[in-house]
Amino acid sequence: MPLKLDEKKTIVLDVSKVAEQATFAMVASYRGLTVTQMTVLRARARQANVYLRIVPNTLARRALQDSKFSCLQEALVGPMILLFSMADPGDVARLVRDFVKENQLFEVKALTFGQTLLPADELATVADLPTRDQALAMLMGVIQAPITKLVRTLAEPYAQCVRVVAAVGSKKEAA
Repeated sequence: MPLKLDEKKTIVLDVSKVAEQATFAMVASYRGLTVTQMTVLRARARQANVYLRIVPNTLARRALQDSKFSCLQEALVGPMILLFSMADPGDVARLVRDFVKENQLFEVKALTFGQTLLPADELATVADLPTRDQALAMLMGVIQAPITKLVRTLAEPYAQCVRVVAAVGSKKEAA
């Protein structure tokens, strides 16, 4: 059953609103997947806070036309699914990487950070990016390291003095 004009406008508006807020986008081919497999993918996407939608290519092109993801328009050929990450760019990549392990028919066509179009083989690189919490923890470790070394350096003479006194005391006890 064909979509009416109002429904098409609603789809274009929804996808363009999501594209404005998203940090990362991906286009993938779902040709050959069963309904059950697609249902599993949708459920996992909801859990991972990933926007997933099957949109006709002409409507997807219109929705992405004036967005930062306009470079994806070239990849919109055949039955495609759009995936957007709202917070962490690695969310979509990790979701798709795990799904592709189970379903080889699911094929990534293109992925993008804003206007930067990445080839499909960069999926593993993006999936291995740390999450926001992990990145903050690594940053705090880097910031904390010089202070920790300074404290250890300042405390070392006192610790060395205590070790010398303890050694002299144990040597006198032994004699």
